[in-house]
Amino acid sequence: MTARNADIGLDPIDVRFRAGEAYEIRVRDHLLLTDQPVDAGGADTAPSPTELFAASLASCVAYYAGRYLSRHGHDRAGLRVTASFEMATDRPARVAAIRITVRPPTDLPADRWPALRAVASHCTVHNTLLSTPQIEVDIE
Repeated sequence: MTARNADIGLDPIDVRFRAGEAYEIRVRDHLLLTDQPVDAGGADTAPSPTELFAASLASCVAYYAGRYLSRHGHDRAGLRVTASFEMATDRPARVAAIRITVRPPTDLPADRWPALRAVASHCTVHNTLLSTPQIEVDIE
């Protein structure tokens, strides 16, 4: 199954072993790294895959929030989105909760916050989490 996006035509994402618990991720012409914290056997040279997962959601929310601001004549400068997450305490290993906080620029009137929240809450990554995709893991 190959990921395709009509706007940017994504190539497959390629992940390769680097060293220890570290991997490099190629996305088009971009290189990302992932590792595990020291207490999980890694060298902590990069974010963990779970941290990248939460970061993906936060950056998607930021993108949608930024587009909302631009469409309504507000500057994106000062926009900040933070993410925190909690791991489940039972099995299987998974993220149990994610909290996303959007801090709009100071010039955005408070009466526009509900609309900003509504737009930001419907980013692609959030929608995907709400409508779980089919995932296939093949061995070739």
